[in-house]
Amino acid sequence: MEPSLQIIDVGRVRLRVALAGEGPLVVLVHGFPEGWYSWRHQIAALAKAGYRVAALDVRGYGGSDKPHAIEAYAIKDLAADIAGLIAALGADRAVVVGHDWGAPTFNYPQVSLRPSRPTRCQ
Repeated sequence: MEPSLQIIDVGRVRLRVALAGEGPLVVLVHGFPEGWYSWRHQIAALAKAGYRVAALDVRGYGGSDKPHAIEAYAIKDLAADIAGLIAALGADRAVVVGHDWGAPTFNYPQVSLRPSRPTRCQ
């Protein structure tokens, strides 16, 4: 299953997101120096299993916006991007999964900054 690539405005930036499937939302956050494509095998498997999958290029990577200011890459802003993506996709909650820098940098602050959004982080 090939995901569709979309540019989604999540507030202060626009993110390129690979979307596939239907059902509960799973957000996949890549590590350094990767992009959404690193999740290509998991996207197909999760969509086939009945999930709506959103694998993003985080801010500064791939087809997502690349703000010039160094301060624009603070953890609180990166975490807010994930919360903004969940909201932009019309979901109240999502399972957020990350690896490498996608896990400690994006997922764990996401829980502490926006506890009402994700249901679980891996």
